[in-house]
Amino acid sequence: MWNATPEEVAADYPCGRHLTVPFRSFVRAVDVAAPVPVVYRWLCQLKVAPYSYDLVDNLGRRSPRTLTPGAEDLAIGQKFLIFEVVEFVRDEHLTGLIAQRHRRSYGEVAVTYRVTPCAAGTRLVGRLDVGATTVFEQARRAALAVGDALMGRKQLLTIKQLAEATAQTE
Repeated sequence: MWNATPEEVAADYPCGRHLTVPFRSFVRAVDVAAPVPVVYRWLCQLKVAPYSYDLVDNLGRRSPRTLTPGAEDLAIGQKFLIFEVVEFVRDEHLTGLIAQRHRRSYGEVAVTYRVTPCAAGTRLVGRLDVGATTVFEQARRAALAVGDALMGRKQLLTIKQLAEATAQTE
């Protein structure tokens, strides 16, 4: 868990409805000095690039620093990161389930990115649910937790930076 309140850790998220195996949740959060619609629009950019450590997870290509026209047009089944969109509510949340082609590598995984208004502007929370039923899957989940702690934190901080810059120019 990174920067998440006890209430955020205990809260229900849409991703919790999409795994059929026992899972463990990893929650990270950040305040963003930008309005909810701006932050949500940057979340939709996850269809375009990962916004984490580009050298590691984007083959060295820099994630775009401007909004991609049309990226906010979401649909069930669209790909983002290693996920497919399973549900979303504009300016509230984006939820995905791991794409079939990635299940062998990562196992059962679901994610929700949630945005809510707060005193600073927007509270951005990401929750990753990782399923495991065997010892091997539990070891893989532990490795994913470490990776998510590093990559997920960087991703939220990058989205924060970009959304704040966008809000200043609007």
